[in-house]
Amino acid sequence: MYFSTLKNYFSYFTVKAAKYFIFSLLSTALFNLTVYGQSNVKINRRALVTRHNISITDRNLDGPAQVGNGHFAFGFDITGLQTFSHNANTMSDWGWHTFPEPDGQTAADFKGQQWDTQGRMVRYDIQNPQQRVLTDWMIANPQRLNLGRFGFILKKKDGSVVPLNDLQNPLQKVDLWTGIATSSFEVDGKPVKVTTVCHPGQDAIAIHVEAPDLNDGQIGFFIEFPYATLVQFGDGADWNNPDKHQTQAELKSNSAVFHRTLDDTKFDVNLAWQKGAVIKNTKPHRYELMPTDKNQVDIVLSFSKVALKKPLPTFSETETASATHWPKFWNSGGAIDLSGSKDPRWMELERRIVLSQYVMAVNEAGSTPPQESGLVNNGWFGKYHFEMIWWHEAHYALWGRLPLMDRSMGVYASNLKTSEQRAKSQGYEGARWPKTVGDHEHWEWPNEINPLLIWQEPHPIFFAELEYRSHPTAATLKKWGDIVEKTADFMASYPYYNKEQDRYILGYPLQVVSENADPRTTYNPTFELSYWRTGLRLAQTWRTRLKLPANPKYAAVLAKLSKLPVKDGRYTSWENLDSMWTKYNFEHPALTGAYGLLPGDGVDIPTMERTFTKVGETWRFNRTWGWDFPMLAMCAARLGHGDKAIEYLLDYPSFKIDEHGLVGGGGPFPYFPGNGGLLYAVAMMAAGWDGAPHQNAPGFPKDGQWVVKWEGLKRAL
Repeated sequence: MYFSTLKNYFSYFTVKAAKYFIFSLLSTALFNLTVYGQSNVKINRRALVTRHNISITDRNLDGPAQVGNGHFAFGFDITGLQTFSHNANTMSDWGWHTFPEPDGQTAADFKGQQWDTQGRMVRYDIQNPQQRVLTDWMIANPQRLNLGRFGFILKKKDGSVVPLNDLQNPLQKVDLWTGIATSSFEVDGKPVKVTTVCHPGQDAIAIHVEAPDLNDGQIGFFIEFPYATLVQFGDGADWNNPDKHQTQAELKSNSAVFHRTLDDTKFDVNLAWQKGAVIKNTKPHRYELMPTDKNQVDIVLSFSKVALKKPLPTFSETETASATHWPKFWNSGGAIDLSGSKDPRWMELERRIVLSQYVMAVNEAGSTPPQESGLVNNGWFGKYHFEMIWWHEAHYALWGRLPLMDRSMGVYASNLKTSEQRAKSQGYEGARWPKTVGDHEHWEWPNEINPLLIWQEPHPIFFAELEYRSHPTAATLKKWGDIVEKTADFMASYPYYNKEQDRYILGYPLQVVSENADPRTTYNPTFELSYWRTGLRLAQTWRTRLKLPANPKYAAVLAKLSKLPVKDGRYTSWENLDSMWTKYNFEHPALTGAYGLLPGDGVDIPTMERTFTKVGETWRFNRTWGWDFPMLAMCAARLGHGDKAIEYLLDYPSFKIDEHGLVGGGGPFPYFPGNGGLLYAVAMMAAGWDGAPHQNAPGFPKDGQWVVKWEGLKRAL
């Protein structure tokens, strides 16, 4: 009986152990499934993308449709060309112009202003009343150029010009999977079909037009070229001063070359056509192309800084190149499929995700980070902002598309020398990164905000860490090592040590993220204090990877850096701030970014919970910007409020994404940091972050209404 009982017990034990072993295997598999987004059913990426293809019938939308390759973009209106809309522009990352310097002065002659900086006088690039002309010139130069406009000449049968509202049955579609746009409309009952496509490897567009009796004089084309403009947030063009620039044309039977000269800026525009057409010069800088074929015409238009040595690609070759390129893009990197969700908002969130990927790849994947309106217009004269590079580029790392991010990361190396000079001239070590600069010019846009911002400083360390996590190689360490060190050296030398309080203080003077403080007296902003901790901590980690000893100065600053300011149990935007929730509850709620965008160095989570709630209750969201809502969504996700994260991404009028995928509602239009922020936020919500719960899509709601399938995404810091 003893042995029988033992045998039965042993059998029970082995069966139970086997069951436990199998359960453990299944649990591990489920863990891998939920954490890493692996699935037995692979995402059908073509179905995911094409269910959000753009379809437009409204003639009067503000935002243009676009085709482009990241370096170059061609915006167009409902006609498929640049016939009517002032927002339909041609821009590139190389097309810049600089007006002649005023009275022989240069940026080197700019004196700026001396400001008290914790008891010592420091020069900053702040507008100087005695140098108004030079200041204005530095602000406006260089500026991004509109390279030219190509549109339809549309006439009625009686010869009168067709206005926009007289187009009949307009329909425009952009096939996101191929990057090919088709537009159709009628003129006096005559159907016109237009195909518009950009070459992925050349700054060229190709157009195919079909219409009956195309050669009857009702339909033609124009190409015209403007001068540069001192007006920002527009089309980057001055159409009223033809004598200030030159267009030298070489007209041939089926092609033309236009040599453009605007002061010291020179570039070429090449035009070629098939199926028959004739071209003539109708007024300065304007040429008209009239079809001679009865049914169709192919046109290719290329823009380049240097003379082309190869023939232009044909329309067919350009169409094939685009139809090959874009599927490769969509099949690369990450994807998020929400189609199994029950929440009725899933379709809109997925649309925003897909369209944001498209418009960012068109506008935000060039050799320099574009300004906030990308290649749509010349907002801020086209100058890019170092503090906004994060919002333009960081999402590429989480979406597994580092090569697109890497295209513009060279701005840190190219600006390193001048940034070291800036730090040294102000009495600091390392490199102090600027705020707003143009193409190859490195002077700071002079005003009371730009030279006093500091939250752009840790960005290159963040980017270096993102790249290292994907490519932990010696090459990555070599690429970023010097930049990380010089950045951290400044960060360690910038804080002021207060002996009486035995702590390091950020500022004064400084301007905070929200840019609504008095920079002369402001110090210890919450976001910047947390980011300083993150940056210096990561810099020490990089020293370990590089087999270098820990830097004692970094350690000393980290040990005694001021704590994040708290009042009434909540964080405040900066330390010496009164009326936080009534007077300063507008612009960027950056204090929430310390635990969301950032991993939370120095953050007390219960205090952040109370702060996040108060922001939601009191913030004036009608006075915020496009990236504020993804930032709030990231904080919500880390705090475990997936429902709030979804609300911030979808339910606020100040964060709209229009039919073309362009962000509007808060700030200038369009506002691409909102698209980049959304992509970073949803990747983080799906794939998780350091310390996230071990579950699928930890940042999404857990109410059973959201089914999140994802693949190819990376975890956030």
